[in-house]
Amino acid sequence: MKKIGLALGGGAVLGAAHVGTLRALKEFNIEISSIAGTSIGAFVAAFYAFGKQWEEIEKIASELSWIDITGLSLSRYGLLTNEKIGKLVTKHIGDKNIEDAEIPLAMVATDITSGKKVVIKKGSVANAVMASTCIPGIFNPTEINGKMLVDGGVVENVPVNTVKGMGAEYIIGVDLNAKHSYAKPENILEVILNSFHYLMQQSEKLQTEKADLLITPNLSDFNRSNTDQVDKLIKKGYEDSIKMLKKIA
Repeated sequence: MKKIGLALGGGAVLGAAHVGTLRALKEFNIEISSIAGTSIGAFVAAFYAFGKQWEEIEKIASELSWIDITGLSLSRYGLLTNEKIGKLVTKHIGDKNIEDAEIPLAMVATDITSGKKVVIKKGSVANAVMASTCIPGIFNPTEINGKMLVDGGVVENVPVNTVKGMGAEYIIGVDLNAKHSYAKPENILEVILNSFHYLMQQSEKLQTEKADLLITPNLSDFNRSNTDQVDKLIKKGYEDSIKMLKKIA
């Protein structure tokens, strides 16, 4: 049987749909041999790789609010800090290193000094999640091994190549942006998020072409910053994943 790799893409709060994908994978008894995540995909991937079932991740996601995962930053590099995201990871899986994961795990970040992709496979899980979810201009960058790291979506928003490099022979990718339309922004956060994702769209298409199965949930009815939508996002992610997974079940 082929080794199946899972690549979870970024998309801010839309990432709750990933939990629905994990539920669908379980129902089809599809075993994942390796997992890579970018941005919110890294957040979900970390819990999954450390043995959390979709029901547990759903509970964690449902308890989130924007104020819970952000805080004011005194740094000149970002308006907010995402340290609470790191603390949330530690709270639920402990102060673990990536190497300790039950499923081989990698998270994608961007070296903001060189613009190069950084694949994090070792060291603190919490720090890696913070780096990968660090939206430029919003969050203060995370420093790891002397590198100033920001959101991996800048370089690889759906980490298909990354999970392939981990030895996956069949790759399932989840692209949260492929079928997402943009409403008029209601605040500065949404202006930055929309701009960020417009810039990623072209390269994202080239990345996802290499997936053997690409799940593209239609999330047009949701925005990227409202955490009140989490339950509905999980349901939509599940429904659209089921349709796609039927093709390979």
